[in-house]
Amino acid sequence: MKATTQAGSEASAEVRTLADLANLAGVSPGTVSRALAGKSLVNIETRERIQALARHHGFRPNQMASRLRSRRTGVIGVVVPLGHAVRQHISDPFFLTLLGHLADELTENGYDVMLNRAIPDGTPDWLERITGSGMVDGVLLIGQSDQFEVIEAVSAHYRPMVAWGAHRAEQRHCSVGTDNIAGGRIAAEHLIAGGARKLAFLGESLSLEIGKRHKGAAMAAAEAGVPLLHIPINPAREAMRRQIKAAAEQCEPGVDGIIAASDVIAMNVLQCLHERGRRVPEDVQVVGFDDLPLATLTAPPLSTVRQEIASGAKAMVERLKPRIEGEHTETLIMPPRLVVRETTRAA
Repeated sequence: MKATTQAGSEASAEVRTLADLANLAGVSPGTVSRALAGKSLVNIETRERIQALARHHGFRPNQMASRLRSRRTGVIGVVVPLGHAVRQHISDPFFLTLLGHLADELTENGYDVMLNRAIPDGTPDWLERITGSGMVDGVLLIGQSDQFEVIEAVSAHYRPMVAWGAHRAEQRHCSVGTDNIAGGRIAAEHLIAGGARKLAFLGESLSLEIGKRHKGAAMAAAEAGVPLLHIPINPAREAMRRQIKAAAEQCEPGVDGIIAASDVIAMNVLQCLHERGRRVPEDVQVVGFDDLPLATLTAPPLSTVRQEIASGAKAMVERLKPRIEGEHTETLIMPPRLVVRETTRAA
């Protein structure tokens, strides 16, 4: 009878505060707070029991009050800096792919996301305005654009920031990205092994990442004694198509292997080559960079250098969380991987 009475009282108890839930669970309010936050300091059995009680009674902690006490916003700023390509859009497939993975990781870790498309436009304090706004607990940068020095300067006094991008020796800020030199090299080596005797690299080298991809391709071409033509391509949608058409004409005399700095550039290249009656890979081989989901849908399916975008997004969030607590985390450089489909020939 006693157990029935206790169960009945638990079922009918009104739970409005942490203290009410703590009294019901027979633990301290601090234990309840830690259990609801998923802290490992509370053993898993107790944590699950408290969370089940909270769900049963429809208890929702006052998140605003909790954030005020902890001086946290629960918001992470995801920033796309567009210093070298002010007309590029967040709708760019690479941005959307990385943004989607970051948003998934952040929400699964209990954070809200604030998106910012930053156009520096000659104002070096663009990043300071975001980090000093008091609106975010940390910042994730999708790319470094041509703003490496600005990011370095801010990282000297603002720790909770991680960038997707390239790494330089003695770099201060934490970054997660691909070994772009190695990626450019394996793209060129694959084309040369498939019989290409004159290469072209299509991409704007003002971006640190793309500059390194070009450097790796140039190294491999020089070692093989194969000429490499560099044609800058603006990643902004309006300019890209026009420039790639001009590049296709420029490549006509003898270029039989094209390294595109991104899959999006490669997709436009395939269309232009088709319009000009050039067969891929019989007349011209094409390699992209990124391995976006769209790369399997081109005609023919695109050979490309794969960046581990999903695991990279996870690594960015994993490195940001300790930084929010004032800790240090190391840069991650991921190895690229060649994905061979049908726009290149086998060696």
